[in-house]
Amino acid sequence: MELPRPGEPLRPVERPDLQAPAGRDVLLDVHACGVCRTDLHIADGEVQASRYPVVPGHQIVATVLEAGPEAEVEAGARVGVPWLGWVDGTCRFCRSARENLCLEAKFTGLDRDGGYAERAIADSRFVFPLPEGFSDLEVAPLLCGGLIGYRSYRFTGDAERLGLYGFGSSAHMIAQVAIWQGRRVFAFTSPGDTETQAFARSLGAEWAGGSDEAPPEPLDAAIIFASAGELVPAALAAVAKGGSVVCAGIHMSEIPAFPYELLWGERVVRSVANLTRDDGEAFTAIAQHVLLRTAVEAFPLSAANEALARLRSGAVDGAVALSVLEPGT
Repeated sequence: MELPRPGEPLRPVERPDLQAPAGRDVLLDVHACGVCRTDLHIADGEVQASRYPVVPGHQIVATVLEAGPEAEVEAGARVGVPWLGWVDGTCRFCRSARENLCLEAKFTGLDRDGGYAERAIADSRFVFPLPEGFSDLEVAPLLCGGLIGYRSYRFTGDAERLGLYGFGSSAHMIAQVAIWQGRRVFAFTSPGDTETQAFARSLGAEWAGGSDEAPPEPLDAAIIFASAGELVPAALAAVAKGGSVVCAGIHMSEIPAFPYELLWGERVVRSVANLTRDDGEAFTAIAQHVLLRTAVEAFPLSAANEALARLRSGAVDGAVALSVLEPGT
């Protein structure tokens, strides 16, 4: 399924067989691919691809069919392919362990064709083995929602009282990690969304309410997963002095002006950009220990447009994924 241009629906296409992988590349047999809010931003043109048409999808669960002569994985391996698809390795960011900020980075489903497909090509340096105990559909959300959520979570330090704004794919996984580590989780949803609030409490959240509500006590940190800029001053108002607000999305609507007193008291606002391979290795390891429960609503590959519409509706508890193999795999 490819995106012809921003604003247009995805369309099914038959492409010639992909060429044998060269260099470090691998040819993948795609089993499943997570559907991410970033895919919506790409479809809407809020995040611009380097070329069109492009095949979206950056939470790819696959088996390596064929490996190039310099590939770092072998044929037959079950692997995951995340958002970060290539870096130059030579810029100042790459040389300082910040490859997520590489100036020439290429991203899966944006600069490189992604996983809304039966076959895909990936650089073997940017795929990694998947944790045991997860089906293809269950593990797909770990590859972006989990990874970017975990990177954001790391920036909250040792916060005991953690607020999560937007309780979707990322938040429902990070809540479980935080609770497993002994943190107290406070979940914020769209006002009046009692169903998602109940879902958050079922995963162990101590409190769940609307984003227009104040938590019962000040937070030590908050992560904003929703793309609504107006949540930044709301989260700042909810955190105690010295607290941090982490913006996890790749795109956010305009942040409204707010009084300095909300920031004063050594509060911090920061963004999170992309991910690193170290993030992938760390999170997949911890997912194995936590025994994450991922809630996934599955669609067949041919229904990719319907899957995007479902995600856009905000009515999903957890994540959305495309099944390229038989339903239920």
